[in-house]
Amino acid sequence: MPIRPGGPGVLSRLWYRELPHYPTPGRRYANLAIVVITTVVLYYMLYVQYAVATSIITHYGMSYTYFVWVSVLGNLVGAFTSLVAGLADRWGRANLVVYGLLVAGLLLVFALPSAPDKTLYTVVFCLVGLVEGIVLVATPALIRDFSPQLGRATAMGYWTMGPVLGSLVVTVVTSSTLDSSSWQDELRYSGFAGLIVFVAALFALRELSPGLRGQVMVSLRDRALVEARARRGGSGPAEAGRAGTGASWRQMLRLDVVGSAAAISVFLLLYFAAVGNFVVYFSANFGYSQQRTNALANWYWGANAIALVAVGLLSDRVRVRKPFMLVGAVGSIAATSVFAVLATHHSTGYYTFAWLFVAIGVLSGVAYAPWMAGFTETVEKHNPAATATGLAVWGWTLRIVVAASSAVLPLVVTSASPLVEHGEAVAAAQREAGPALKVVNAHASLFAQLGKYPAGQAPQDVTARAVREVGPAGLALVQKAQPQLAVLQHYGPQVQKASEDGPGQWRTWWWVTVGGQVVFVPFIFVMAGRWSPRKAREDERAHREAAEREELELAGDTA
Repeated sequence: MPIRPGGPGVLSRLWYRELPHYPTPGRRYANLAIVVITTVVLYYMLYVQYAVATSIITHYGMSYTYFVWVSVLGNLVGAFTSLVAGLADRWGRANLVVYGLLVAGLLLVFALPSAPDKTLYTVVFCLVGLVEGIVLVATPALIRDFSPQLGRATAMGYWTMGPVLGSLVVTVVTSSTLDSSSWQDELRYSGFAGLIVFVAALFALRELSPGLRGQVMVSLRDRALVEARARRGGSGPAEAGRAGTGASWRQMLRLDVVGSAAAISVFLLLYFAAVGNFVVYFSANFGYSQQRTNALANWYWGANAIALVAVGLLSDRVRVRKPFMLVGAVGSIAATSVFAVLATHHSTGYYTFAWLFVAIGVLSGVAYAPWMAGFTETVEKHNPAATATGLAVWGWTLRIVVAASSAVLPLVVTSASPLVEHGEAVAAAQREAGPALKVVNAHASLFAQLGKYPAGQAPQDVTARAVREVGPAGLALVQKAQPQLAVLQHYGPQVQKASEDGPGQWRTWWWVTVGGQVVFVPFIFVMAGRWSPRKAREDERAHREAAEREELELAGDTA
């Protein structure tokens, strides 16, 4: 029996997910919850490798630059699959999310932790990036579909918690389990979480039919009008969206869409650095372990998550987005600037950083949740039936910026590579060869002369001098420590220079992230939406009156 929409059987239900009517509140909230949880677990799977970066680098013998390019390639793959996901306006969103979860979960449980070498690890991570690029577009499109504009900022606040809570889950799990678990275990934990959520989404996640989702819904009171339009076979203002895929892309390639997408992408440069580089930064410059750094990052993620939802609720209540974006951006610029200044101060304490991260997390959340709502409303202004296309533009831009920033950062912070690759070995060699190093330093010219000859082949007069000045016990001590001394001789100067240069180089990068936040500010002014809550309420009343007139006209046509 062929599988068909509305047909009997489990297979039909697991593939055809369209709802012919706008869902009741309970079902709508259930779908929104599944989308948010899906986003959280997907970012958990994507970000977990960064929390155990130093372990992965050591296991595969990667250079730091190689590890960075793993991230670059994963994000590039995700960027171009984001464009493919723009076809979700035609194909639907739900199946992309559900079966993307399945693929990502299987990759994290079986493939990524078992990769035999760094090349295959890179290939598998790119496949994870492929799934993430698709779901990055499909999940916010579903959030938009199930949330009218008057509840959009709250819903988007929950969605934007996905990457943040994903990061928080990563740091909480790894800081709690790394004592007893390997980095492979950490990857598998995230994969199992993905498979559990896949099972829930497989049976419960639904989406609106094209006739319903291709319309602007300002409030839940528009439900009857939206359904009447869909039954009539048109979608009012959205009928322009029937012109085809090419027309949809042309409608989205505008300054308020492309410019805003680029602006939020560079605004989030600090967030990307927090995900991918905090472990490296705090390890190299402050001597923090992976667990301690992840525990510190919890302050950032926790504060950010709370702010995203709280500000979303407040933005919906006062009916405006832009004032929140501006206040959040200006505050975040100030807090990140303080962080940049402290980057060179080794005396900065753990809790100083923690409270700074709380401030940055809250203020960036104040800007980001209203921006997501405002961006979808800007897209709707051009064509509500092309929401996924507009989000594909954003997803592509975001991933390109992430890839570019990941590639450029090692060129700015050149100290990261020697510290990550050799810092731990040099520190261990200094501990183990400490007594021998004192002997060598006390007789530097003698050992420099001995170093000119292979072991045991120095001239007799030089050997006699060494025995006389250092003594047999001292020579034996130095001989035993030769492997450690070789490490210090070969890598010590590189690590020493990197330790001196590192704080200043990282400060430069933190100032780059401040610049990204400054670039964001002018693009607030090109987006759709009011600055004044009073004018926003007037717009709402005018829409309500127009909707009531159209409902009466549709009722008359039906009669």
